[in-house]
Amino acid sequence: MKLDMMQLGQHGSESREPAMDGLRERKSARARTATLDAGFRLFAERGYDEVTVADICAAAEIGRRTFFHYFPGKEDLLKSPVRDMTEHLTAAVGQAPPAATDGQALRAAMADLASHAMAHQSRLDVYRRIIAASATLRLPVFGTLSGHELRLARQLQARHSHGGPVDLDTRLLVARAVAAFRVWLDLTLDSTSAILDSATAGSGGPAPESEETMAAARRLFDRIFDADPLLAG
Repeated sequence: MKLDMMQLGQHGSESREPAMDGLRERKSARARTATLDAGFRLFAERGYDEVTVADICAAAEIGRRTFFHYFPGKEDLLKSPVRDMTEHLTAAVGQAPPAATDGQALRAAMADLASHAMAHQSRLDVYRRIIAASATLRLPVFGTLSGHELRLARQLQARHSHGGPVDLDTRLLVARAVAAFRVWLDLTLDSTSAILDSATAGSGGPAPESEETMAAARRLFDRIFDADPLLAG
């Protein structure tokens, strides 16, 4: 009986370990998100150049060690939304059905990325404004997406071939999709900025996260992508 109880205790301990790991991961994700929120809120209020790591730590109620656990520096925190977009796009392409053509897979992945961008539009808008206004940063606006093109083309080609140089058609397809997405994102963030400015001025109008705004963004996405026969739905 003692042996049974010992074994039961061991099994219980083993079952608790994955739960504890999951709890730690969720707490870590929440702390990282809180740090991002604090950083972007301060960037929007004061400007990027006027915010220090110490300021972000104080606003997020974390220590410097915790900050540097998540981000090598302030600039890395700033670039996180765009880096998250490239990772999101890679994952979306990887989930495409094998029967889908490259154009279909890419269109669906870009639509998924557009939904992700709309969910994080305030950070993306702050990022864009900072890059345009900062006296110390020399980062291309959303340039990471363009740099991701070759990797994305390789990922698409790997769906139906085994290595080798990426063919020209795939490179051009990806370039067209990224260009279309960039146009959509610029126009969407311009619209969001106008809505936020109107709200600040007290002139009313739909909120940036309202269903009306989201529906308009989806219609714009379809209009832009449908204009290209290789990306049309």
